[in-house]
Amino acid sequence: MELGFAYLSSQPVWHLAQPVMEELVQDIHESSSAAVLDGEDIVYVLRVPAKKIMAISLGPGSRLPAYCTAMGRVLLAGLPEPERRARLERAPRPARTARTITDVDALLALLEGVRRDGHALVHGELEEGLVSMAAPIVNRNGRVVAAINVSAQDQRMPPDQMRKRLLPRLLESAASINTLMRMQD
Repeated sequence: MELGFAYLSSQPVWHLAQPVMEELVQDIHESSSAAVLDGEDIVYVLRVPAKKIMAISLGPGSRLPAYCTAMGRVLLAGLPEPERRARLERAPRPARTARTITDVDALLALLEGVRRDGHALVHGELEEGLVSMAAPIVNRNGRVVAAINVSAQDQRMPPDQMRKRLLPRLLESAASINTLMRMQD
């Protein structure tokens, strides 16, 4: 795992993606991260924090469950359906909050929506009050290889406001990184 993470984090695309994400964070004043799928978890490969008094201590190498995170749902949605189902079925899916969706069929239905919409929004499933929105990073073949997100507290940025104000900018940043990915393949 450590060798795999060292390889992923050393890839030139992350060095190229960092300025795109830094510009995104500067524009929206919210944190942004990039992650890849590893088994049933996501692993952070890059994080650009917003300048705030309270900072979340998630950095490269941090792991979170895929089923209840926006980046995880984007990454799972990018898999073929049988693999999506298999990963969800073998993953422990505890309810981390009262909002956490743990039912495999309900999650699969959500993942279809993520595939259709091209992004995921998760509100209060990983942690109370946390809103996160993610978009896919795809390689030249159109395969989802990573995800980027923006996250905020719902008191400051309710989900509808996040989608309205930040989604266009998130998708624009993902498209820029996707262009960089195609140039690196």
